[in-house]
Amino acid sequence: MFFHVNGQPHNVNDAQPEETLLSYLRRTGYTGTKLGCGEGGCGACTVMVSQLNLSDNSTIEHRSVNACLAPLCSVDGCSVTTVEGIVDDKKPHPAQERIAKMHGSQCGFCTPGFVMSLFAGWLNAHSFTGAELDDLLSGNLCRCTGYGPI
Repeated sequence: MFFHVNGQPHNVNDAQPEETLLSYLRRTGYTGTKLGCGEGGCGACTVMVSQLNLSDNSTIEHRSVNACLAPLCSVDGCSVTTVEGIVDDKKPHPAQERIAKMHGSQCGFCTPGFVMSLFAGWLNAHSFTGAELDDLLSGNLCRCTGYGPI
């Protein structure tokens, strides 16, 4: 199987069907993606998976994915973006910068998941109503901040 992580090619010849995307990412050095609940309920493991839209074969579809639930084999032919991959020349992405400046992170464990949900949503829409933003972040949990600053 072949896919990209943060623009770098990854060719996995011996992919095991039980291995998750999260397990692969962490063992290959992408440690910004966290293991929280391991059941897809907290969002700490959120990454963005991009692939060609199969309905029109001309646009790229970006979606946030719980890497703890996604089988590694499910990203064959896709591009995976982790929180490390959205930094541009050591400058944080605006989603990262905004959370930091507005004190949206306390312990920081959940922050990569929130950032990646925002990033994938931003690539698809660029602007949101309050309700759309709430829906976008509904799969991410924070145990420290009370959500106000986020």
